[in-house]
Amino acid sequence: MTLFTVDGMIRASVRQDRGLGFTVGVLHHAYDRWLDTQLQDGPDGERDGWLINERWLYSRRAPGNTCISALEVPRGGRRKLEQFGAEATNSSKGCGGVMRSAPFGLVPPWVWPLEWQFDAAAEAAGYTHGHPTGQMVSGALAVLIGALMRGNNLDRAIGEAMTQLRARHGHAEVYQAIEQAIETARRGPSPEHIESLRGGWVAEEALAMAIYASLVYPEPSQVVDALALSVTHSGDSDSTGAICGNILGALYGETALPPQLAFEVEGRDTILTLADDFVFEFASGDRLHGDYGPFTRWTDRYPGW
Repeated sequence: MTLFTVDGMIRASVRQDRGLGFTVGVLHHAYDRWLDTQLQDGPDGERDGWLINERWLYSRRAPGNTCISALEVPRGGRRKLEQFGAEATNSSKGCGGVMRSAPFGLVPPWVWPLEWQFDAAAEAAGYTHGHPTGQMVSGALAVLIGALMRGNNLDRAIGEAMTQLRARHGHAEVYQAIEQAIETARRGPSPEHIESLRGGWVAEEALAMAIYASLVYPEPSQVVDALALSVTHSGDSDSTGAICGNILGALYGETALPPQLAFEVEGRDTILTLADDFVFEFASGDRLHGDYGPFTRWTDRYPGW
């Protein structure tokens, strides 16, 4: 879903350049395309863009039930168009929203200020997770990533996320979870300590566990140690590991990863291509967009809806 988040963000930016206005609702359509990869055996040729045609994506890798059920709702009934862009009607604060929120923090600050990063990530999380806490966590991670991308150290980035949280109603659960992660990190690294932050099944726990693992191994040479600790518990380890990877990636960059591991990542070529396109759109979009809007080859890849 993180890949389709990036795809949707690029499309939303293209839409804006076409004079239609930037809307996070384009992300809901992106997640609907992701749903195809979980319900179909392969591309059916009816969807536009290029990401949906990457066959390796058509595999169930233990997707969250909340994401599946929430995204299936707009596919049925007469209110389909009304339900796109609407908040999910469930009360889930599972970690499926925050797991896909890091890309919002990668947008340069001259394009999106921190407040916008927070709100956009929270709104996008709300398409599948209706509980305010789950949405707050997604916004907090986006701001944390954004602060790291601006060159702040991890402590300062966490502080910026907490500042953004304090400015919003209903932040208490998330704020307390982050405070607990910081306090636990002062006791050093151990599986028992990360286990004390609970299982990571809900959003604030998953973020807290990822922050803890990132804090207790603060050096670039300790990236693998941090990642290993982030998954060494009895809870939702793939989610906490993914969020920890988001933080460490923004903090240290790709070169901190052991190449023998990075080389083996499934779909590596797709991921790198999408990452390059994201940078092209948000850092150098003026070179892709002519006087009359984005170039045709670019809109073929990323139609603005």
